[in-house]
Amino acid sequence: MADDQSLSERIEALEVRLTYQDETIETLNQTVTAQWKQIDALTRQVAALGDRLAQAETSVAAPANERPPHY
Repeated sequence: MADDQSLSERIEALEVRLTYQDETIETLNQTVTAQWKQIDALTRQVAALGDRLAQAETSVAAPANERPPHY
């Protein structure tokens, strides 16, 4: 009888541990998914800014290393 009770307690402890691990994994998955969405949005913003910078550099009439006329 004591062995049955000990076995039941061990099974219950393992079930609690598995439930905790499942919840932790789900939380981590949600966190990683949210972070990837943020990374994707920031990557698109950086690409757009890079395009704007390239356009601005091509539209400049004078070379970038030339001093302004007042020097």
